[in-house]
Amino acid sequence: PLGSPPRPRALSEREPILDPSLHQHLDRKINFVAGVIHPWRVSAFERLLWRACRGYLVASFVEMPEPMEDPATGESITWVIFLISYWGEQIGQKIRKISDCFHCHVYPYPESEASRADTMSGLHSQIQDLSVVLEETEQYLAQVLDKVVLVLPTWRVQVQKMKAIYLVLNQCSFDVTEKCLIAEVWCPVRDLTQVQDALRQGSYKSGSSVECFVQRIPTSESPPTLIRTNKFTAGFQSIVDAYGVASYQEVNPAPYAIITFPFIFAIMFGDVGHGLLMFLFALWMVLYENSPSLRQASNEIWLTFFEGRYLILLMGAFSIYTGFIYNECFSKATVIFPSAWSVATMANHSSWSSAYLATHPSLTLDPNVTGVFQGPYPFGIDPIWSLATNHLNFLNSFKMKMSVVLGIVHMGFGVLLGVFNHVHFQQRHRLVLELLPEVVFLLALFGYLVFLIFYKWVKFSATDSMVAPSILIHFIDMFLFTSNADNLPLYRGQVPVQTALVVLALASVPVLLLGTPLYLCCRRRAPRTGHPAPVAAGEQEPLLEGQEAGNSVNATKEDVESGGHGPDSEHLDFAEIFMHQAIHTIEYCLGCVSNTASYLRLWALSLAHAQLSEVLWTMVMRNGFVRLSYVGGVVLVPTFAAFAVLTVAILLVMEGLSAFLHALRLHWVEFQNKFYVGAGYKLCPFAFAPDAWE
Repeated sequence: PLGSPPRPRALSEREPILDPSLHQHLDRKINFVAGVIHPWRVSAFERLLWRACRGYLVASFVEMPEPMEDPATGESITWVIFLISYWGEQIGQKIRKISDCFHCHVYPYPESEASRADTMSGLHSQIQDLSVVLEETEQYLAQVLDKVVLVLPTWRVQVQKMKAIYLVLNQCSFDVTEKCLIAEVWCPVRDLTQVQDALRQGSYKSGSSVECFVQRIPTSESPPTLIRTNKFTAGFQSIVDAYGVASYQEVNPAPYAIITFPFIFAIMFGDVGHGLLMFLFALWMVLYENSPSLRQASNEIWLTFFEGRYLILLMGAFSIYTGFIYNECFSKATVIFPSAWSVATMANHSSWSSAYLATHPSLTLDPNVTGVFQGPYPFGIDPIWSLATNHLNFLNSFKMKMSVVLGIVHMGFGVLLGVFNHVHFQQRHRLVLELLPEVVFLLALFGYLVFLIFYKWVKFSATDSMVAPSILIHFIDMFLFTSNADNLPLYRGQVPVQTALVVLALASVPVLLLGTPLYLCCRRRAPRTGHPAPVAAGEQEPLLEGQEAGNSVNATKEDVESGGHGPDSEHLDFAEIFMHQAIHTIEYCLGCVSNTASYLRLWALSLAHAQLSEVLWTMVMRNGFVRLSYVGGVVLVPTFAAFAVLTVAILLVMEGLSAFLHALRLHWVEFQNKFYVGAGYKLCPFAFAPDAWE
């Protein structure tokens, strides 16, 4: 019927797809454009192609299987490959322009099948050639790197030496002619000959027409301090330098600290077992000190222990010694010699019946009974005291008096070391105006206390120990200028002697306060007829290469005083000198009292270490032995493991660190403060440090 839509024809498989009327256009040539594009631009690129060419093209996009580097930015990108087929030159020009706008990498695409096959074969052959070249190049580079690895340490050393040399040369200055380099350096006196020989040999080997020479020049600067150490003394010197580097030609406390520091540590850490463990640990580090695995460890805590291995070795050895004196090995006493106390003799001379023993768990040994006490123990404390219930009271009295005696001796030794500073720097007035009042003040008060301790030990025995007076009350009455009728005197005429000593100590304070300021003030006002005598340079101290032995940097004693041992009378007024001396006087007088009390830490730390060791044995190891009857020896394995871990963690590490810090404080504050200024600075000589390339 009219107006009805046409029915669609049924299509067969043999019927052509294109309309027969379009056959005349099939002879047109189909061209191709191939290239790669960034994946972010694919959608916009495809959309623009479709709109611009109105669909007269066929575009195919495929991602690369592997990412490739962008030659412009160096970024790794998974590119998208595209292949566009089109008809007509105008459409081809549009496609190329759009590709250029999207920064596509376009590659030539052969038109014929044969040309494409030839291109593919050529590309495959190029890829194979490049692969062979790359493989051979990698092999060659591997051979070169293998050879470089062998000589790389030598090259590194050479480069570091060259950089160090040029760094020093850049610090030199030119002479007037700008042809020679001038270097002003510090040099030890005894090494000056070696420096001259080295410069002479360098000039000869380099073929220089001008020979290098050394000329000493005077200077007013304070020279640096050079203290030569070895692997044994370096640890002790580091302890002193941590407080302050010694002033030029000042007495160095490190040689004395080699003995006093481990000994003071051992007083607080006295135990044979713990000291033996510490000694063996340090001995292992000493025997394997050249091992690269120990030297080149990255753990800072381990390197600290390794650098102080000789210090730990001596601390362990001294702890073994004091442990034998205390007669303690893991808190248990050892019977090296037979006990001087006889229980059998006491039992024979007493009425200890069975009923008495049943009602008295603790028995008293009376030394006044003949044969009960046979004399002092050959070495250390008698082992029977470890069984006594009053052993803590006995050890407290012993260790407290021992701490006071050792502390006063240690401080007195530090005061006497100031003699070497005063004599060396030609400050002999300080021997009379400072050192003598300090010694009188210390000995008149605290030296007398040491005398009272030893006198009471010698004077009173077990027979009259009940009437022995109290030293503490006598010492308090000494400052109050009184006497106590209930506290019997130790010797005849004790009160007048104590009064005279206190008056003598108080009289030394004004001398210490005013002596040096008045002397320097009078000396400054006195007319001078010549220059002060120079100070001879010590061979261990560094001097400038321009100074003679008789014209050292600290040429005058006043210059030395300004370097840390006293005020310069030419530049400081009397008020400043007096203020400096007043501070020193107050610090010394009050310090003698506080420092003496500070040495009681030896008693406290020793008591704490012994009690912790006993508690650890009683609460851990003893339980393993007590329970043997129940579960056999199996329980000893975890018990001993726990005992060993706690011993190392608490008694060796924590207690050892605590005792080390307290010994460090006693040396810095109580000992070195008496004579050591530490206002200098180290000499940093030019050297090729081997640690950089080992």
